[in-house]
Amino acid sequence: MGDWRLAVDIGGTFTDFVLLDGVSGSVQVEKTLTTPDAPLDAVRSGITSLLERTGVQPGDIVAPIVHATTLITNALIEGKTGRAGLVTTSGFADTLLIRDEHRYDMYDLQIEFPDPPVPRDRTFAIDERITAQGVVTRRPSPDDLDRLTGQLRIAGVESVAVCLLNSYVDSSNERSVADHLRRELGVPVCVSAEISPQIREYPRMITAACNAATMPVIGPYLDELQKWLSAEGFGGSVLMMLSNGGVVSADDAAQAPIRLVESGPAAGALAACWFARRLGEERLLAFDMGGTTAKATLIERFEPDLINTFEVARMYRFKKGSGFPVSVPSVDLVEIGAGGGSLAWVDRFGLLKVGPESSGADPGPSCYGQGGTVPAVTDADLVLGLLDPNAFLGGDMPLDASLAEEAMSRVAEGLGMSTVETAAGIHEVVNQNMAAAARMHGVERGLDLRGVTVLAFGGAGPVHACRVAELLESDRVVFPVNASVLSAFGTLVSPVRIDLARSMPRVLDGLDEAERDELLRELRGEGRRVLMAAGVPEQAVGFGYGIDARYVGQGNEITVWVDEGNSWTVPMEDVRLAFEDEYRRIYGLAIPDVAIEVVTWRLSASAKLAEVEPALVANAAPVHGGSARSRPVIFDRGSLAVDTPVFQRNQLEPGARFEGPAVVEERETTSVIRPGWSVNVAADGSLIATRGSA
Repeated sequence: MGDWRLAVDIGGTFTDFVLLDGVSGSVQVEKTLTTPDAPLDAVRSGITSLLERTGVQPGDIVAPIVHATTLITNALIEGKTGRAGLVTTSGFADTLLIRDEHRYDMYDLQIEFPDPPVPRDRTFAIDERITAQGVVTRRPSPDDLDRLTGQLRIAGVESVAVCLLNSYVDSSNERSVADHLRRELGVPVCVSAEISPQIREYPRMITAACNAATMPVIGPYLDELQKWLSAEGFGGSVLMMLSNGGVVSADDAAQAPIRLVESGPAAGALAACWFARRLGEERLLAFDMGGTTAKATLIERFEPDLINTFEVARMYRFKKGSGFPVSVPSVDLVEIGAGGGSLAWVDRFGLLKVGPESSGADPGPSCYGQGGTVPAVTDADLVLGLLDPNAFLGGDMPLDASLAEEAMSRVAEGLGMSTVETAAGIHEVVNQNMAAAARMHGVERGLDLRGVTVLAFGGAGPVHACRVAELLESDRVVFPVNASVLSAFGTLVSPVRIDLARSMPRVLDGLDEAERDELLRELRGEGRRVLMAAGVPEQAVGFGYGIDARYVGQGNEITVWVDEGNSWTVPMEDVRLAFEDEYRRIYGLAIPDVAIEVVTWRLSASAKLAEVEPALVANAAPVHGGSARSRPVIFDRGSLAVDTPVFQRNQLEPGARFEGPAVVEERETTSVIRPGWSVNVAADGSLIATRGSA
């Protein structure tokens, strides 16, 4: 009997599934169109189809089912959130509108910001006050609580966020308000002291507001999912992928959905780390291009960087400050609206643009035949011959090339170009957009991406990876087996992990260590609770400790991880030296004779899931040999079609070599090898493409 593991990843266009046998290492995958208005429909359909095809019964799956999703990100970007209310301290009801008073473009006289997830007319104030030192000067009165309850009831809220002034020091007022509202309203209520107990009012409030606004989105879905799984006889619980690359129980995720904001991309980054270790690549660029977005994550020393604030729903993709700065730990990545469904259009200057608008799963690109009339990247790839209309999803979802050409002709007319030239232009523009985003990701970290190995995955990533690598001046691209569903696979190799933080500003010299240890004891208790709820034995939970610190008088902090174990043991002098080393690495110098102030204390609680070793080489009997067929493919604008050999991936045995141009097809994706590239098939079935001779 197998040890079956099931993973699910809901994307903007497709929902992916991976079924892995932990005993034999066999991997089976499935892919189905996402159903945005009812995501459970796609999940049910995909799981049912996968189990029927493999002969596995629901009761055979007793390990936790691990789930990644873009539901939270898409809800915030599209404004399709629940009807949330916000409660704050009297005098602070305009905080979401005032923001942090930072203008992300000081010369833009028509500067725009996204509408807050909770509008002003559903923001209510209550008379209470706690000082910055944690002294309670005013408790909410029973009359004020009743009045507040009535206001929220009239507003018809589906959830409530409570964010009171200085609650990161003392949360008693927040909790008393929340307890009253839960009892009287019967709707989900979150408090900022649990979601983000950190200094700075606006980031804490926007994080709590985004959390409350998405609770009505994820809560009912997870409830319905677990009921369906139970009714079908599945034996495993549900674990949800977090933005930091860890997983927690579905119940904890439903209470803090903002921690899922980069769930799917984080899973892809973890899969990239797994492959980096497998391939011995300490440094690589994880390039994930799906149907709606493209993501780039730099992996160094086999790990991604983590950041403590992630900006979601930006008005302008490359302008920091134009979105919501939510205070949740996240894998450091760049994400742009460049996917197979990204739509092409002509701007008022007559220039060709691609994205960020996407056709999504409904109607999808024009070639899907579901009513789309604007050409998308997939339409362009089909017109160029990069995709076979009869091989999409193994032939289960044939594409209509005539609809793609018809949609392309509309944009071509506006540009005064032919249909093929327009398709080649779309292909090049989206490649340039993705390369520019990856390059910016490196620049923001002070790194040069030239020469970095690219790991290509996602449904559209392998189609575009070689050209993106050329633009990044990289000579090596890795196409892993089952690249199209690699994010879902990433959830199976992710640790159970939660990152917690609490602000308690203290100067390092003269620190009361008993006060610090009490704070960390409480964080350890919460971390241990979350991991045990996910099925981790108490003795398997490990802890790491970090600080957000600065020199006294500064306005920004840097994060330094300094210790690990069941208690803090590192001497404070070592903490000072670690801070100075990190400060010197970032800024080139340390500042002598200035005291160091710790603003926020961080704790990471984690435990590894049972390790698995997938047999990623295809199961079909391999043959070492050439292509059985070919087709004309256009690789660049202005170039003629090239008769290009087409390989079936499951017929390429380890050790096989071939020269580009070539196309390698598998059921869920197509790998495009451009002219000037050559390929070696690795022992695990990965295609290793290099510019020049293999």
